[in-house]
Amino acid sequence: MDKIRILGGRALEGRIAIGGAKNAALPLMAASLLTRQSLVLTNLPELLDIATMAGLLAQHGVGVSRRKGDGDSRGPLELNAAQIASTTAPYDLVRKMRASILVLGPLLARCGHARVSLPGGCAIGTRPVDLHLQGLERLGAVVELEGGYIEVRAPKGLKGAEIVFPSVSVGATENLLMAAVLAEGESRLINAAREPEIGDLARCLQAMGAKIEGIDSGCLRILGVGELHGAHHAIIPDRIETGTYVMAAAATGGRLTLTGTRLGLLAALARSLEAAGVALTEREDGIEVCAGSRALTSVDVTTAPYPGFPTDLQAQMMAVMAVAEGASTITETIFENRFMHVPELARMGADISVHGASAVVRGVKHLLGAPVMATDLRASVSLVIAGLVAEGETIVNRIYHLDRGYERLEEKLAACGARIERVGDGG
Repeated sequence: MDKIRILGGRALEGRIAIGGAKNAALPLMAASLLTRQSLVLTNLPELLDIATMAGLLAQHGVGVSRRKGDGDSRGPLELNAAQIASTTAPYDLVRKMRASILVLGPLLARCGHARVSLPGGCAIGTRPVDLHLQGLERLGAVVELEGGYIEVRAPKGLKGAEIVFPSVSVGATENLLMAAVLAEGESRLINAAREPEIGDLARCLQAMGAKIEGIDSGCLRILGVGELHGAHHAIIPDRIETGTYVMAAAATGGRLTLTGTRLGLLAALARSLEAAGVALTEREDGIEVCAGSRALTSVDVTTAPYPGFPTDLQAQMMAVMAVAEGASTITETIFENRFMHVPELARMGADISVHGASAVVRGVKHLLGAPVMATDLRASVSLVIAGLVAEGETIVNRIYHLDRGYERLEEKLAACGARIERVGDGG
């Protein structure tokens, strides 16, 4: 199994191109099930999760083909679901990625039936699917749970309804939005998640012929249509990848230009890092990050649904605060098990104490390289950031997590001066 080896102590300097958002791409790929015509997606990242979703769609009968772009290996992805071969999403595929649940709404809306394996547990929390199922029942579906599978039926089609989410859920908002666009009549999703990735999905569905109002708000109004058609859609920049490299520059005292992205996607992170002493500047082609030589100042952070501080950047922020002056409190309100990177950071000399949903991080002058183990996607990249700062050698094990969400991470960092490489077991 591959590892990442890092020799820390160098400030990052250079340019990094930001790819399309993984968390936007996955529901957009699932949306291809809603039409017989082709959906063509551009700015799609090359990631393990993307390959997993492509494999799942292929077993549903979707034609999946990726063209070469002009001078760009990340060419457009064409998805064609003219014929649905199966409405079952089997456990062997669903267990690899929780986002597989996103085929539930589109299959039900298009075919009147779907059978999807329960996703099971997750390293960072249980993430139940009850809001998905309750919403589908409001749209007229009959839901049964048997043998580890969710089976939903709507033989007479779905009917528009008002759905009030008791708590904000990105996945449930996406699933029910895709189901509602083919439901008869009007649907309203109240207390809907407002993440930019949901706005991206809604705009793609509009391009496919869906009638949606209230995009980017907490109330989505959908007037169902009889069918959708194909479309071309460019995926928004990945705000989590952007934020990760912003914090890598901050932690190392470096200066990076991040191209193909927008500062507006990171307002909460920008406020926190500017308070810590990092300069962030919007440029015509992206964002410039300058940390300078002065030590960072500790800031407190609480994760929250968008537009709050993203839970997917919490681990990276902790790595930055581990070398800031003073003490900070980082509070996690989204997932109950998202501090599993703390013991690994402590192995590198970080001073962190966890009290329930909060972690107190007391900045230290130096981290020390050590062998560490990734526990999930964002935890793994926080250890890379810590390794970039640490004195000596850091080995990050179980980096298959990284490949789920970061495209050519070690290559991008190495091009900016980091001493980082991927090595095999014998390396």
